[in-house]
Amino acid sequence: MLFTGQAEITVDAKHRLALPAKFRARWDPKRDGPTWYCVPWPHEGVLRLYTERRFEQMAELQEETLTPDQDRADLEATLFGFTEQLDVDSASRIRLPAWHIDLIKLPREVVVVGARNRLEVRARDSWVGSRVERFNELRQLVARLEARKNAQ
Repeated sequence: MLFTGQAEITVDAKHRLALPAKFRARWDPKRDGPTWYCVPWPHEGVLRLYTERRFEQMAELQEETLTPDQDRADLEATLFGFTEQLDVDSASRIRLPAWHIDLIKLPREVVVVGARNRLEVRARDSWVGSRVERFNELRQLVARLEARKNAQ
């Protein structure tokens, strides 16, 4: 499933976020799972939302071992320990964990951004204020990623 575009929205007082219609139309609970996984990410204070099926598929791609090295064990404990599974209510809303909101200092005014295989919830002021800069840096970002890919 591919998520593209963006939608400005408000997180209500009960920490509920209505899934914007443009993204909800791409999500099929029967195909993609009825829940979402919410992963707080430290870079720019973002909540990453994955459909149940996509998150579980990506998690299964990682090599499993009973004896992971310390970095792998720390990553798994932190990443999966910070991740919360979220139900969708009858009004197509998810309740964002209060501790996630506090952790990344997410304001009530947000933008939901389609980011390929996930949605990202970001502070609206920060996102809107960085649009021109992000657009102007797009070519250099692609070049850096291509160089990294070619170096491997």
